[in-house]
Amino acid sequence: MSLPPGAGRWLALGAMLCAVSVGAGAFGAHGLAARLDGRSLALWETAARYLMYGGLGLCAVSWAATGSAHRLASAAGLSLLLGSLLFSVTVAILALGGPRWLGAVTPLGGLGMIAGFVFLALAAVRG
Repeated sequence: MSLPPGAGRWLALGAMLCAVSVGAGAFGAHGLAARLDGRSLALWETAARYLMYGGLGLCAVSWAATGSAHRLASAAGLSLLLGSLLFSVTVAILALGGPRWLGAVTPLGGLGMIAGFVFLALAAVRG
């Protein structure tokens, strides 16, 4: 199956986020389980899980990018990519004992993800 250039980019980025998510989850379960307390390990797992959600969302953006609503799809992709990275990276840093002020930044990543999924829904309806 051949995808338009923009669609292929979102699919590749989504697949990479999914791969990193699986790796992060495995690292948490096997490499960090003995080093982190229960709360920190739960934070790590949340970071990995939400990275997967963002990656799967980007894979869906590749489908939406093939339609007439490609600008909405691009907005969805950018929002999901940046939101997923901001959310997951700040939560992972918090899990590892990073500065607590990052907790104030994390919701911005969540808002980015929410916006991305809303843009994706609009692209699907209009595309």
